[in-house]
Amino acid sequence: MSDLNEVGERDNWRCWLCDAAVDPDSSVNSDLGPSVDSYAAAKAKKGSPVVERLAHRACNTMRGKIAPVVPWSPELFVADPAPIFEAVERLSRKGGREVVGRCPGADDAEAASVWLLDRLSRFAPDVRFSTQINPGGGQYMLVLKAD
Repeated sequence: MSDLNEVGERDNWRCWLCDAAVDPDSSVNSDLGPSVDSYAAAKAKKGSPVVERLAHRACNTMRGKIAPVVPWSPELFVADPAPIFEAVERLSRKGGREVVGRCPGADDAEAASVWLLDRLSRFAPDVRFSTQINPGGGQYMLVLKAD
């Protein structure tokens, strides 16, 4: 197991769940204090290493009680956005691709694609994702693929 500072520095002191900054000097007993969330990768085989990610203590604790919600950025123009956590879980287990949102313009779809791939690099660092933008019907579908 890594120590808290190693995980924090690797993750740039950002919570993998809420994507907000984590104060490295905050008490580990504080709700916004740093903690290490450990989990077995979805495709991990017996004996595979455990993945460790930085989380706020409260985010890590709540994850054990209810399914996490990873919000889309309010700055994006995405209609009918898919729940990120559930889409990542499905694609991590099964592979394939899934439409995760509709955008009114190509620029909106590109911005959403860039944001989503950046967010997933912290949220699911053990899975490689790519996106595809499909035009049709006056809108642009954002497709997430597990590579």
